[in-house]
Amino acid sequence: MIADAEPALFLFESDYVDEIKKLKTLNAIPSIMDLKEIRTFLTEPVEQAIKKPKVLISFADPVKILYTAGTTGLSKGVIITHKQLFWNATNTVLRLNLTENDHTQSYAPFFHTGGWNVLFTPFLFVGGSHTLLNSFDPDTILDLMEKEKTTLLFGVPTMLQMLSDSPKFQNTDLSSVRFAIVGGAPMPIPLINLWHKKGIAIRQGFGLTEVGPNCFSLHQDDAIRKKGSIGFPNFYVEAKIVDEEGSELPPNSPGELWLKSPVVTSGYWRKAKETTASITDGWFHTGDILQVDEEGYFFVVDRKKNMYISGGENVFPSEVEKYLYQHEAIKECAVIGVKDPKWGETGKAYIVLNPGVKLTSEEITDFCRAGLAKYKLPKHIVFLDSLPKNEAGKINKQELIKIHNQQTNTH
Repeated sequence: MIADAEPALFLFESDYVDEIKKLKTLNAIPSIMDLKEIRTFLTEPVEQAIKKPKVLISFADPVKILYTAGTTGLSKGVIITHKQLFWNATNTVLRLNLTENDHTQSYAPFFHTGGWNVLFTPFLFVGGSHTLLNSFDPDTILDLMEKEKTTLLFGVPTMLQMLSDSPKFQNTDLSSVRFAIVGGAPMPIPLINLWHKKGIAIRQGFGLTEVGPNCFSLHQDDAIRKKGSIGFPNFYVEAKIVDEEGSELPPNSPGELWLKSPVVTSGYWRKAKETTASITDGWFHTGDILQVDEEGYFFVVDRKKNMYISGGENVFPSEVEKYLYQHEAIKECAVIGVKDPKWGETGKAYIVLNPGVKLTSEEITDFCRAGLAKYKLPKHIVFLDSLPKNEAGKINKQELIKIHNQQTNTH
């Protein structure tokens, strides 16, 4: 990523001085500085700082490059402009009714759009407050939420699972929390129910680095009635579901989600071909398969890249995963498509069981047979102690594919 971005300046904390010596890509960077060297600049009196020449910045100027999570392929640098940050903050303040009285903790990493733009920049925009943390520690966060009277909580489903797994969860007073915002991946319904029992409504959101990321939101009052939905598009976001030709589809028809908004990226860093392929007349092709019901509520079906074809039928792994999560013994699961001599491709389910629970692959197959079409049944079932995740907390299916390929080659 450093080689791709070609930065002119590289800043580091003293704790990492030994690590950066290993980075050969730093040899091409003109300036490398310890943060200590700019501390004076950061803490100098305001009257001195304002005497310095002002730099004119436009809405269209890039403010950062964020690299995509890369769970389905190589990461791409997404150009984020001041315009995107402004409109994302505006959308979020309106949709979540943010005020200067709101408080939360920031622990999502800053290399991820969620760390910057789900709550952090919108809170700065409206004057809310944050406690910045270096890492995600469930016990510490629960303590702080009670002590600081947190009003909003944000996390990916993995984070909310870890918080609910903490021994402190049941006895922590979270009455100040208005609702929890969840994004990054669909939240399993059993986990939603667990948080609802705690008295905290779940507000499912949806977005992506290239657009926002706060594109959709399901109001907490609909969390039960519309379980599994991501709600409606946020303000100043247009959305449509299209087929392979780009024609809009009717309700309840799965298709690719296209988005048009001031929060759409201007493109990928130094990737003109990928930029052109991803944007048509201002509409960004998300690569996500969604459908919308008669009431206008949107539902995520799966990533386009995750879909596999078994016996000529399209299978979306998330549909199988959603069904598997209904089994009380299953804590986590992920399904990938693998090659099959008879059907072309078939499903392979990786499953993590709840502690102290035993379950056989035959029992899981019987469970799936009771509620899934035959071509959707996972042919292979593998039990793991944990699923591989990237640094943003998402299940890394690319890693599962590698594991499968290694096992296949070994055999």
